[in-house]
Amino acid sequence: MPTALEPIELPDWAWEKAEVRQALRARDVGAVFRHVQQYAGASQSRIAVATGMTQARVSEILHGRREVARFDVIERIADGLRMPDDARHLMGLAASREKRSGGAAFDLAAFPEVVRVYASQDSAADEIQQLARSAKELDVLAVRGLGLIGLNDSLLRACLPREQGGGGLRVRVLLLDPEAPALARRAAEIGESAESLAGGVRLAEARLRELADTCDIQAYRYAMLPTWRIIRTDSTMFVSAFDAGWEGHESATYKIMKTPHGPLHRGFRRMFEAITDGAQRTV
Repeated sequence: MPTALEPIELPDWAWEKAEVRQALRARDVGAVFRHVQQYAGASQSRIAVATGMTQARVSEILHGRREVARFDVIERIADGLRMPDDARHLMGLAASREKRSGGAAFDLAAFPEVVRVYASQDSAADEIQQLARSAKELDVLAVRGLGLIGLNDSLLRACLPREQGGGGLRVRVLLLDPEAPALARRAAEIGESAESLAGGVRLAEARLRELADTCDIQAYRYAMLPTWRIIRTDSTMFVSAFDAGWEGHESATYKIMKTPHGPLHRGFRRMFEAITDGAQRTV
């Protein structure tokens, strides 16, 4: 009989399969568990023992009735499945415990800014909208921004004030310059024409101008290849990544809270301000 938290070993090649890496990148723990069943022959009870869960909880995750969002639980799952470091990194985790200096275990309490990890923007949508409705400052770093704030059914548009004055809300939106070489590169990464992507940016700018009477709206064009997608509502940020093959809303989304000494919120805020300083204002 396996003992509590006895790890499961998958062959190295299993972690390299495209479908496994996609599940890791999306933090789809149910899919990861299914791959563990397939490639390690592990039962639900075996997975439960390895990851410190009950079999009932594993069953709920496998059948899509429960998501795993807590960072410490994801860390425990990674340890129980003996994930190699590249697999851990795909899930947003640090390197394995054995390779950290002094062998000290990763402690989430040392990183209190990251309070939740969502599988995608859709999973965080309700919370983002709730915070946006009461925010005094709203910052957005995107590529074209249509799905975030440009269209009527976008994530943030309905959360913005509709009456003149807007309660003092300030909105800043950074969009990728349609004329920048980085736009053509980004378009190729997501399988879209540069003309289509550039047209989307210009449409978003036009729609943002429509908000000028209801709030303090500012839009800027930046020229660098986008790496991070940021939504900041006052002291809370939702951060996801751009990469080849997927768009920002498809990436895992980190909820980051401002704390007195934490570097993440301050670092992303500093990056946003630096990009703004070097960008061209269009609205």
